[in-house]
Amino acid sequence: MGITRVLSAALLAVGLAAGPAVADDASPSPSASDDSGAPTQAGTSFRTATEVDQGQQATASGSTGDYLYWSFAADAGRRPDVKATVKLPDSHAAQTWQIDVYDGLRRRQSCQYGAQTRTAAPGTASVELACVMRTVRAWSEPWANDPLPGTYYIRLTVVNLASADLGQPVSAEVRVDSKDIGGSAAVDGSLAKPLVPGIAVSSASDSASDATSDSASDSSSGEDGSSSTKSAVLSSIEPDDGWSSGWWTDRWVWTGIGGVLAALAGIGGYALTRGTGRPTRVPPGA
Repeated sequence: MGITRVLSAALLAVGLAAGPAVADDASPSPSASDDSGAPTQAGTSFRTATEVDQGQQATASGSTGDYLYWSFAADAGRRPDVKATVKLPDSHAAQTWQIDVYDGLRRRQSCQYGAQTRTAAPGTASVELACVMRTVRAWSEPWANDPLPGTYYIRLTVVNLASADLGQPVSAEVRVDSKDIGGSAAVDGSLAKPLVPGIAVSSASDSASDATSDSASDSSSGEDGSSSTKSAVLSSIEPDDGWSSGWWTDRWVWTGIGGVLAALAGIGGYALTRGTGRPTRVPPGA
């Protein structure tokens, strides 16, 4: 009877402790958002990269030979998955396309798996590329090249092209999703702030409410006397729930479960080995 109670208590403790972790996994992921308001153009450099939220499908039109840039935010404990589709013209020679991901410090990030470079045979309608990054860490050694929380850049371009195909129109679709890895990716540390945020080009009309934009802007006048003002500003993209680098991970839940099970195992072992409490034989003269 005692063993049954011990096992029942253990199962109840496991169920109560694992409940929050299961509930977290069932929460909607960033990829569940729709494509309303998704960008329809791409930048041509790191400085002019177009911001895209995770879960959105960004589109852009360009020419073969162009460099297309997008930027997105990635937080600790998540593994970004970058996918791109390039729609090619009806008639073309063999082309090799490549997608690269850089962090906020312009360090090229390696891909765990995925077709980062692909060659489209002559006449192929489209080519699909993918790069599944390593899990973003909350903290890393200064000399390491680990992905850290902050802004990341996507660069899409053709790396092998016949001169006859240079300048032909193409269209591209880019989508970024991420998977929550959980406590298995937790480390003992965190960044005070995300990596150097991206730089975006903003027009004066976009930042009319910013009183300091005039002092940091460059003005250019057209032939009709009108002027356009643009300035370089810090990127505004960040995860929907903010930067979550900190001390809490679901590893604490499973550590607590392990401690409870260890205590119950000790109690159960003692109950099985302590005996009846009375000696089986009474010594003579007792």
